[in-house]
Amino acid sequence: MTSGTSRLRRMLRDSPTVPRARSALTRRGGRRGAQPKVVALGGGMGLSASLAALRRITGDLTAVVTVADDGGSSGRLRDELGVLPPGDLRKALAALCGDDEWGQTWARVIQHRFHSQGELHDHAVGNLLIVALWEQLGDHVQALDLVGTLLGAHGRVLPMSAVPLELQALVRGHDPERPEEVDTVRGQANVALTPGEVQSVHLLPQDPPAVPEAVAAVLDADWVVLGPGSWFSSVIPHLLVPELLQALTETKARRVLSLNLAPQPGETEGFSPQRHLEVLGRHAPKLALDVVLADEAAVPDRDVLTQAAERFGAAVELAPVARPDGTPRHDPELLAAAYDRIFRMHGRIGPWR
Repeated sequence: MTSGTSRLRRMLRDSPTVPRARSALTRRGGRRGAQPKVVALGGGMGLSASLAALRRITGDLTAVVTVADDGGSSGRLRDELGVLPPGDLRKALAALCGDDEWGQTWARVIQHRFHSQGELHDHAVGNLLIVALWEQLGDHVQALDLVGTLLGAHGRVLPMSAVPLELQALVRGHDPERPEEVDTVRGQANVALTPGEVQSVHLLPQDPPAVPEAVAAVLDADWVVLGPGSWFSSVIPHLLVPELLQALTETKARRVLSLNLAPQPGETEGFSPQRHLEVLGRHAPKLALDVVLADEAAVPDRDVLTQAAERFGAAVELAPVARPDGTPRHDPELLAAAYDRIFRMHGRIGPWR
């Protein structure tokens, strides 16, 4: 660690303007009050929605984020510098920013994208900041913790693996002229928008190592939340990291699967809620769940979804969690209320507060 980086860490630690009590680095040593330890897994806007809700109900929150993104600013930095794609990590940090002036200012700053005719075009400020600290510190977790401290983040953000991953999918009918043939589609950005029907996904390198802190967080959690998000490119990849899947099957935490509000064009076009569960089970047949959360307006037949959930050992909880404007986006307050009710009703200990 350079002397300049050491000074930066001390400045952030000692600054009276940084809301340190909410940062990941200052919450070592156990639970604050009687709040549940929650770990949320996913990527992209789905994970951001879950984090924006969860930070309202617990101060002990860890996000474990996919690292297979290969598009946009993240893909360019990954290709040029050989680093983990920082975009989904940045989005998670932004979602954990508070609603006060400090939090909202920093959320806007790290999400800001440059617009130019040059090389900086479309790069996000937060991506550059994260990568710079990776290079300064030589440690993914320390760097993300430091960014979280600067932002006053209401939780911790961890990558699911310390190596960049490539997502590959087997897709039936990828070529409309050959609807019965199965092709391999490479890259998260391509998988997310692929025509045809995704049969399965896998990661390269195969059996990638998990970040130890992510495994420890899952094993130590009271609750683990998987989803919502792009099903094949953000949710299922966590189940393809052997150490992380083992932690998910061995943890004593209760496990919640949060379903999407609507099928995603391309990746899950035409999927019913129960179909999401079926493909999840194909990729992780030993995974057990405790609760499946879905928006009540997105489930045409609760009985069918209940049957699919029972194969995981899970109960179904329906709640209004969508924004009232009709867009397929989660409302953070409504989703927070749903999570809070689930934690109280299905938790082994309680009440939390």
